Amino acid sequence: MADALAEAAAGGGREAAPVMPGVARTDHLGADGYVRIEGLRKEFDGFVAVDGVSLSIRKGEIFALLGASGCGKSTLLRMLAGFERPTAGSVWIDGACMDGLPPYRRPTNMMFQSYALFPHMTVEQNVAFGLQQEGLPRAEVARRVEEMLALVQMTRFARRRPHQLSGGQQQRVALARSLAKGPKLLLLDEPMGALDRKLRTQMQLELANIIERQGVTCVMVTHDQEEAMTMAHRIAIMDAGRILQVGSPDEVYEQPNSRFTAGFIGSVNLLEGTIDEDETDHITIVCPEVDATVYVGHGVSGYSGQEVALALRPEKIRISRDEPPQPHNKVRGRIEDIAYFGSHSVYHVELASGRRLLVNAANDRRWASEAFTWGDEVWLSWGENEGVVLSS
Repeated sequence: MADALAEAAAGGGREAAPVMPGVARTDHLGADGYVRIEGLRKEFDGFVAVDGVSLSIRKGEIFALLGASGCGKSTLLRMLAGFERPTAGSVWIDGACMDGLPPYRRPTNMMFQSYALFPHMTVEQNVAFGLQQEGLPRAEVARRVEEMLALVQMTRFARRRPHQLSGGQQQRVALARSLAKGPKLLLLDEPMGALDRKLRTQMQLELANIIERQGVTCVMVTHDQEEAMTMAHRIAIMDAGRILQVGSPDEVYEQPNSRFTAGFIGSVNLLEGTIDEDETDHITIVCPEVDATVYVGHGVSGYSGQEVALALRPEKIRISRDEPPQPHNKVRGRIEDIAYFGSHSVYHVELASGRRLLVNAANDRRWASEAFTWGDEVWLSWGENEGVVLSS
């Protein structure tokens, strides 16, 4: 493992990998395909960890692989770095094929979850390590180290050793070391995993801003939805080794393509039912659990009688004591539980059928209990275009 960490620290800026014979550097990927993953597959003793993944990542983009533990995202990241050899498929970076190249020959660098700082070295020695391995002149190494420490605001800690730093400071040093060689692709493995929640929230934007200022292309792995939504330009949701959906944070949140992705990103109410009216400008869904007909203000590529679900985010639902005047999309229930989060509260409202719906409401009063409390009878309502109809 130590050899692998040293190899990763030293190898980020070595010469770009050669192009495969007969393939032009610039024509293979096109304008948006700075990093191209083509049919990547990885098997371990018959178990398929990554199953035919294909992705195109733009230059300068922060791209997140988001999924639960065991979904294959870390294996995919390690194949990009060269630490795992794919069973099938190819990786291209800036028009160069990475097939068969070891980590130190790839224009990548990886920042590990544990940061993997050398404990016997000072901060500046850690940042300088890869540059020295490259054999750069001492003056050039010193200049680059100074530049990187200034970038991550760690100049005054240059002579300290890792154990003398906080978790956030160690993360900055690890990032400086990863960026020192100017890699074409920066790989982040659960970059906030070792930080407490408050520091993690603070560092998410800070880390993203540093990466963007450097203009480096970045692929990060995380199981934290908030981290992916905050840092990434685009997100790929993974499950069982496959990519289920790719899109910007608002796209994957507001327009999930399946029940799984709807439930994985944030909280959601899935109202199961069957399409009744199927018109070009609207549909209605009969939902026995809410004892109501749901009206959707646009047509869908479905058919009458088809089983579907309406994905309805808790913040899209309005809660009131009085019955709303709208003719559709309203149900009555009773508040059974309340989760107070300061800025907002989440109400668990039980309907007559026994089904519970989650409702987020901003706490715009001095005391949240002045609005609603346990046992209150309330009305829930939502607009005709607030939900997403899902058939899978």
